[in-house]
Amino acid sequence: MSAPVLNIAIAGASGRMGRMLIEAVVNAPDCRLSGALDRTDSPALGQDASAWLGQASGVAITADLRQGLAGADVLIDFTRPEGTLAHLAICRELGTKVVIGTTGFTPEQKAEVAAHAREIGVMMAPNMSVGVNVVLKLLDLAARSLSTGYDIEIVEAHHRHKVDAPSGTALAMGEVVAQALGRDLKSCAVYGREGVTGERDPSTIGFATVRGGDIVGDHTVLFAGIGERIEISHKSSSRVTYAQGSLRAARFLAANGPGLYGMDDVLGLK
Repeated sequence: MSAPVLNIAIAGASGRMGRMLIEAVVNAPDCRLSGALDRTDSPALGQDASAWLGQASGVAITADLRQGLAGADVLIDFTRPEGTLAHLAICRELGTKVVIGTTGFTPEQKAEVAAHAREIGVMMAPNMSVGVNVVLKLLDLAARSLSTGYDIEIVEAHHRHKVDAPSGTALAMGEVVAQALGRDLKSCAVYGREGVTGERDPSTIGFATVRGGDIVGDHTVLFAGIGERIEISHKSSSRVTYAQGSLRAARFLAANGPGLYGMDDVLGLK
């Protein structure tokens, strides 16, 4: 007896990440593209969601949330916080589980996501890459071992179209390091330096942001000591890794009940 097929809807269907997710779904033997959502002003509305691949999926891109989510087991959403929250409200009503790769949420918006997760399964992570999530575990170990005598700086680079800074992944790295050191990131983070700043406060965690070209995503955490420095880096050359990680998350949600999960749950890293 064959395994049941997982019906997946994609939000932001005509965007760079949306297209990568659609390609991953249509090529996965255990998944089926059941819906494709986009903004009301998208010129792609009405088009076949996978037409750009030279093949027809039979799924038209729509701005109608209920139509796009009809029959979906899981929605994968890499859009904007406001859009994701609107999608979540409908998903909660319909019982559709949600994989969230959207970044830039405020604390209040994160609390709203958590409230929805009491009713449906939600997997939320600032980065869906398996490699990035392994790096987060390495950072916890490094921060505990290098807790004194090392200055910590986080440098991230992304494409020119990214609208939030620092990236959600860089902030997640900072949170892991701060927690391992027993610090509050809100109190110790430094997000920019200019002019005469004085000597570096050893209790701070610095962030530097680069935006340009088509950089998919580079992150480096630098532990700078006296006489040595340790760098833990992750560099993405393709969004494929995010898409494949998202499918792993969707499969995880399909097998689990309501709750707010992270990629550490999906990968068994806790």
